[in-house]
Amino acid sequence: MSGVSWGSGPAGTPRLLEALGRLWQVQAPLGSGSSAAVFRVRCLGDPGAPPGAVKEFVPPLEPRGACGGEPPGEYGFRKERAALEQLRGHRNIVTLYGVFTNNFSAIGPSRCLLLELLDISVSELLLHSSQQGCSMWIIQHCARDVLEALAFLHHKGYVHADLKPRNILWSAEEECFKLIDFGLSFKEGNQDVKYIQTDGYRAPEAELQNCLAQAGLQSETECTSAVDLWSLGIVLLEMFSGMKLKHTVQSQEWKTNSSTIIDHIFASEGVVNSAIPAYHLRDLIKSMLHDDQQKRATAEKALCSPFFSIPFAPHIEDLVMLPTPVLRLLNILSDAALQCEEEYEDIVEDIREECQKYGPVVSLLVPKENPGKGQVFIEYANAGDSKVAQRALTGKMFDGKFVVATFYPLSAYKRGYLYQTLL
Repeated sequence: MSGVSWGSGPAGTPRLLEALGRLWQVQAPLGSGSSAAVFRVRCLGDPGAPPGAVKEFVPPLEPRGACGGEPPGEYGFRKERAALEQLRGHRNIVTLYGVFTNNFSAIGPSRCLLLELLDISVSELLLHSSQQGCSMWIIQHCARDVLEALAFLHHKGYVHADLKPRNILWSAEEECFKLIDFGLSFKEGNQDVKYIQTDGYRAPEAELQNCLAQAGLQSETECTSAVDLWSLGIVLLEMFSGMKLKHTVQSQEWKTNSSTIIDHIFASEGVVNSAIPAYHLRDLIKSMLHDDQQKRATAEKALCSPFFSIPFAPHIEDLVMLPTPVLRLLNILSDAALQCEEEYEDIVEDIREECQKYGPVVSLLVPKENPGKGQVFIEYANAGDSKVAQRALTGKMFDGKFVVATFYPLSAYKRGYLYQTLL
């Protein structure tokens, strides 16, 4: 652990910090809660270093807290650090780079975590789904990634205890969803947090436990890893329906017959999905939402669902929303340009020259035949460069036409798999 110093900008906004032997520039706030704030940071002096996120646990005004006699900030830091160090190395769990102390905070020393920087959250994806729900490709991708994370952390004896759309984020570099925020996590059989999970995503046994705790009573039923499966079931149902379900899952009708409500959501005329994959997803979600935690599917069992054997293609909206190191340009080459070798080579060279303005180009592919005929694929060294290029090239004029720039799955590009049609 090393000391840290902050330089201050306008209104006391931190601008620079020295941590783990490097100087970091604080670029922007990413979010804040009751006990911590998160900032985007960039390493100075090493242009090749990936950006990061600093989570600073705010020192409390009172010196002691209710969490085992520790100040809440110190308790939250210690708890999350321990969990992330134990779970380090899994591709679907946010990576902890290091820890340090900010000794120059205006209200006293504060503990900090230096984490990998992730991209868009499932919560943001839901906002963009316009009540239509997410594509089956995104739902499947998210479900598989989160279940892989849960299977790993449950095997390690941990319960996340706060799974919700805001805590599932996309990694542009690794092309997967990851779990963040282990502030309420606990070791199964050793729950040291009275109130777990968030309204709308709270399992029935956790709801009962919270109510009893408020009344000063203790529940006879322990919360287990099954609470995470309940939360994921609700998240997936929201992704499919495009609706927030907080009031639905808290209703008496849901408590009486949740299965019927799920059937109604899947039978809705507003939901456009092919029947068989949708029913597989419905059955997967139902397996996670049993009121009896003993009957709820485990993460490992849920991963065996036939839903995961169905190959889905991404919608074009997916490729705009989820960054990757690969950029795909549409509406550039005409059939005539593809047929004239000299014109084709000139255009490709012009495209390469333009794209290199935003970062080193690892590879460039322009298929002359289907699949992918006339599309331009540019692989950058990292997703940061491809995001800059996507913003700069979208809507730009090229040879009298407006360019459409989306991202493209790196794994598919590397395999030479080019989607011919995207809905």
